[in-house]
Amino acid sequence: MGPSNITPDGKIILEWIDYAIVAVYFVFVLGIGFHLKKSMKSSKDFLQAGRGIPSWVTGLAFLSANLGAIEVMGMAANGAQYGMMTCHFYWLGAIPAMVFVAVYMMPFYYKSNIRSVPEYLRKRFNEPTRALNAISFAVMTVLMSGINLYAMALVFKSMLGWDMNLSIGMAALVVLAYTITGGLTSSIYNEVMQFFLIFFGLMPVTIMGLLRFGNWSDIASRFTNPGFSHLWLEVPGAGNPMGADFLGLIAGLGFVLSFGYWCTDFLVIQRALAAKDLKAAQMTPIIAAFPKILFPILTVFPGLLAIILFPNLGSDKTDWSFNMAIPHLLQALYPSGLLGLGITALLASFMSGMAGNVTAFNTVWTFDIYQSYIAKNKSDQHYLWMGKAATAGGIIISVGTAYLVMSHDSIMDYMQLIFSFFNAPLFATFLLGMFWKRATGVGAFSGLLGGTGAAILHYILTLHGNLTYKSEMIGNFHRSIVAWTVCFILTIMISYLTKPKAESELKNLCFGVRDSSVEGGAVAARESIFAKPGFWGVILLTVTAYLNYLFY
Repeated sequence: MGPSNITPDGKIILEWIDYAIVAVYFVFVLGIGFHLKKSMKSSKDFLQAGRGIPSWVTGLAFLSANLGAIEVMGMAANGAQYGMMTCHFYWLGAIPAMVFVAVYMMPFYYKSNIRSVPEYLRKRFNEPTRALNAISFAVMTVLMSGINLYAMALVFKSMLGWDMNLSIGMAALVVLAYTITGGLTSSIYNEVMQFFLIFFGLMPVTIMGLLRFGNWSDIASRFTNPGFSHLWLEVPGAGNPMGADFLGLIAGLGFVLSFGYWCTDFLVIQRALAAKDLKAAQMTPIIAAFPKILFPILTVFPGLLAIILFPNLGSDKTDWSFNMAIPHLLQALYPSGLLGLGITALLASFMSGMAGNVTAFNTVWTFDIYQSYIAKNKSDQHYLWMGKAATAGGIIISVGTAYLVMSHDSIMDYMQLIFSFFNAPLFATFLLGMFWKRATGVGAFSGLLGGTGAAILHYILTLHGNLTYKSEMIGNFHRSIVAWTVCFILTIMISYLTKPKAESELKNLCFGVRDSSVEGGAVAARESIFAKPGFWGVILLTVTAYLNYLFY
């Protein structure tokens, strides 16, 4: 039996305590932004958070920036659609890459004193490569931000009967209010608060599910498809709900898409760059990875519960899409009060994801596009103003992109489609740029352009039926492999035909070319092993390997 505060048409009747919880959340969100307003005196304060935030804060923000509607609703939707195989997005598609960026890539980012990821490409390669990445990243961030707006509107329409347009507009105004006043700092501290809200708001779903259905064995016995309770057993196989193959999973998701997102996406890298020093920046992804490894409990597991409670979810027999797995569980399980907390958790996830994309967009627009190509040599106050204007502009564009998501049944499929266009070839560019001194600017630009073009061509062939896959997700995995491979090979070929930069220009930008004046190697050598990111990285990888074995 579900709670009694649901109308016959499936809408929820909120009590005063539910509204009070949501109202308190809005007060705190807006309060943090307005409190920090007086500290936003320069463009560095607004767009870079002054590079003075502790690692535990940046670590949770690093995680929470990724913990938007895509994570909460998208992973639950995939859990209902693909079963335990969705955990690959965590244990194959996140943890190894988070360890890699912490140990190997963060020193290049932090020591080069960059303000954005595209700026690294300018220093390592050339201006055209930076421009191409800045423009493509700006497009990607507003597309991703639109997903969060759409997801929130979808929830409120389904659960509360609110108008879609009203819901989109309300969320946009709230995110605008606290990001335009407190900038990146406000976004980071709000993301920390939102992390705890999401945890405490969604954990009761898992607890109630275990109380209702028993332990994992009892739950797994309820699945009609044996592949729903395993990660690898049915790969490939008739019971494979995702239609996955080893190449797509390991190379597409585990390597290209995973490393492409966690190692090059400025949305998450920006949080680490706000840390107070290099060690704090390196520990940021490590700190984020520990809760990340357990997040399937909050996202994938509820999706598994949803498909048991609502077996027609995502089928032609109902208009309930997989995206509504979490909202329907809240409707079915939560009483008044707890329901308000659950809705607030969803609100937090939407706004966390949207604010993360908007603050990344305003930095790239201001520094990598506006300052570089439109208005050079202006005062810092001018760029501070532009950063705020870009915040408003990014949110307005996001409202428009929210309507693009409506044509996709799964927001997670839509997200991976976007990543296959932009992040997949970009990772090849960064990998060669950071670890191969011979890579040239002309090669990087050509490879990045060719890789993106290959992804678009692959998508067109898929749309027209020339290429077919068992699921849209697997198509995304293979598309990313094509984009990365084309970029990687093209960059190498053209680099051998063009002149590379001198080693003196590659200090702190490429492996093996260091600036000894900023190394601090003697200090690092005396550090305890427990203070080294690599030590914690080994622990994370060991736990991840065990979880893959446990749910094989």
